[in-house]
Amino acid sequence: MPLKTLIVDDEPIARQVLREELELIDGVEVIGEADNGAMALEQIARHKPDLVLLDLQMPAMSGFEVVSGIRHGSHMPVIVIVTAYDSYAIQAFEAGAIDYLLKPVGQDRLRQAVERVRSITGRKAVERLAQLQEIAAAETGPRPRKIVAKVGDEYFLLDAAEIFAFQAEGDLVWIITARKRYLATQTLKVIEQRLGRSSFQRVHRNALINVDHIRKMSALSSQRWLITLSNERQFVASKRRAQGLRRLLSE
Repeated sequence: MPLKTLIVDDEPIARQVLREELELIDGVEVIGEADNGAMALEQIARHKPDLVLLDLQMPAMSGFEVVSGIRHGSHMPVIVIVTAYDSYAIQAFEAGAIDYLLKPVGQDRLRQAVERVRSITGRKAVERLAQLQEIAAAETGPRPRKIVAKVGDEYFLLDAAEIFAFQAEGDLVWIITARKRYLATQTLKVIEQRLGRSSFQRVHRNALINVDHIRKMSALSSQRWLITLSNERQFVASKRRAQGLRRLLSE
């Protein structure tokens, strides 16, 4: 079955470009276009698309307001955000989008997003998407929220448990996992606040580590300790910070 797709953008040229790019992808049917949020909601209710390519910055009704309106309707399509702004990724994923594309969208990146949508259109995948949306949107509770990470122009949702550490380098914050580094979309201070009371602890003004991945703690001097994680990454902590980590590990 073709992937029924609705394009929502207030700019005619942007809609035309997306339509032309989608026409080059097999198995995609553009069932309509909307230049504002009200029209988008009307067409979603009428045509029940599988996929909505949604701009965020539109007059009268923003893309986030459209998503909110969809949730109150009877049909919930898969949402992919297409925008010129890179500062709304976290809000987009928390609202339920499964991908975040930056304009101008290249053919390969659009094709990748379409394939990602295809992979979640089955019943099991839809249930998985609902669970992901619930987890990403959770404001409270013992489980930390999802962390949005970036590689190039792609965005990923990472489980807090798979993250070994966050490390700031100037204006950049790196997310360190077992085998890969990602760029964070927020400052270290904001990330620490979002994680709240969890297994992440500050060991340095530029580093936040997951104590569940600590392999070894070694004294460098009377005032400094070397923290080694299970992926062999090492961080230096003050004696005071190290004592706090040891207390946490012994609980």
